[in-house]
Amino acid sequence: MKFSIITIFPEAFSYLNQSILWKAQEKKLIEIEIFNLRDFSTNKHHKVDDSPYWWEQGMVMMCQPFFDCIEEIKKNSKYKKQYVIYPSPRWENLTQKKLEKLAEFWKNSDKKDDVEIIILAWRYEWVDQRIIDNLVNEEICVWEYILTWWEIPAMILIDWISRLIPWVIWKEKSHIEESFSEAFDWKKEYPIYTKPEDFRGLKVPEVLISGHHWKIKEWKKNNLK
Repeated sequence: MKFSIITIFPEAFSYLNQSILWKAQEKKLIEIEIFNLRDFSTNKHHKVDDSPYWWEQGMVMMCQPFFDCIEEIKKNSKYKKQYVIYPSPRWENLTQKKLEKLAEFWKNSDKKDDVEIIILAWRYEWVDQRIIDNLVNEEICVWEYILTWWEIPAMILIDWISRLIPWVIWKEKSHIEESFSEAFDWKKEYPIYTKPEDFRGLKVPEVLISGHHWKIKEWKKNNLK
């Protein structure tokens, strides 16, 4: 699978070359490419925004750079499917349940490298609506708030989606059984403890050190929230 990110701040994505996501790229489980939107502007100053009609506040990102960029990505892509995502504050919040349904888009592919997800890390007040109407497959809301850095939701989506790709997380059970997963009936995970058993008088629940597997299993079930 490939993630193609369109942004005017490529340097913001250094996080993607750290930890699990970097290892996933090294193993060629995922591929990440960043496109600087300004490189596709036909304006001599590489301008990508302009004032909105009707004298509204703020600046709006223009059609031309986005259309040209996405057309170029698709023309040169080796991937059979492209799916364009627009991180947005105005639609239904993204949940683990919704993400797993979205994951079927690539899970149903014959090969993991059949799919390229293109994410628009936009800026300013908004983007020209014609971009959303004609280029975007889905608006996804990571939560109900407004941001300056829409690179952040883009990175959240990449992290979130990558976790569901086999072998990105070494132990697959780690993402199958976690908070808000189907295995836990979409609830929060039970409390988790580690050594020492007694820390400053704060003790691990006795049942977890009892050795009674069925009691532990019942305790975990009863402590899902």
